[in-house]
Amino acid sequence: MRKELYKLTVTDQKHVYLSVENEIGTIYINRPEKRNALTYDMWIDLAQLVDECNANPEVKVIVFRSTTEKAFSAGADIGEFKTIRYTAEGAAKYNDATMVLEEKIAKSPKPSIAMISGFCVGGGCEIAVACDFRFSDQTGKFGITPAKLGLIYNTPGTKNLVDLVGPSNAKDILYTGRIIEAEEAIHLGLINRIIETSQLEEETYKYARLICQNAQMAVRGSKVIINKVLEGDTHDSEETGKLVIESFISEDYQEGVSAFLEKRKPEFKFS
Repeated sequence: MRKELYKLTVTDQKHVYLSVENEIGTIYINRPEKRNALTYDMWIDLAQLVDECNANPEVKVIVFRSTTEKAFSAGADIGEFKTIRYTAEGAAKYNDATMVLEEKIAKSPKPSIAMISGFCVGGGCEIAVACDFRFSDQTGKFGITPAKLGLIYNTPGTKNLVDLVGPSNAKDILYTGRIIEAEEAIHLGLINRIIETSQLEEETYKYARLICQNAQMAVRGSKVIINKVLEGDTHDSEETGKLVIESFISEDYQEGVSAFLEKRKPEFKFS
């Protein structure tokens, strides 16, 4: 079943690409011969694909996935440690590209899901941690390994990790650089679900469609407010207060109430 899961996408020759179907934008990482090792250009291209999803009114949810069952991404392309990442200037340029993508994912108005099989390490885990949800099968292996390379993980990525697993577990992951199996990852809060390999694709997209069915103003407003809470807010700001009030005077709210009272499925307009 695992081979069949990836059969339709592995033929594409781009290292990253986007497919939009049924209100879901799927961003594929497609470098199977290198276990989806991420190059500088791939970071740049992934950020552009997130922008495309954000700008496309047909996309309500973003799914990140691989075209190989062996790895979501095994991390950075080691070859670039002797090229673009060999000087301080080049390393800063590379680090900026990773932080741009992480921020675009985390602050995207559209919910995101990382669908994971196999290795999800280093930069691959950074991408997954930036997503709203992480669904893995039993083969998922996780790690963030800058300590093994004499590097320090950037602040935005570290914050995303701490927000998920707490400071003590984040220290464990970063200090040791160890590889964590899926069962431990869910215990730590690093992933949301472990799903049978044969059901991973179906369940991931089923969950995405569940989000698509709801009022997108409510979904996106909730994401804004949750992000504000993670930044330390405990009360409505002018921005979040406006979001709440606007929801009460929206067409989607009127439709939601009417549908509830009439015991029918709502047809929300906002996208």
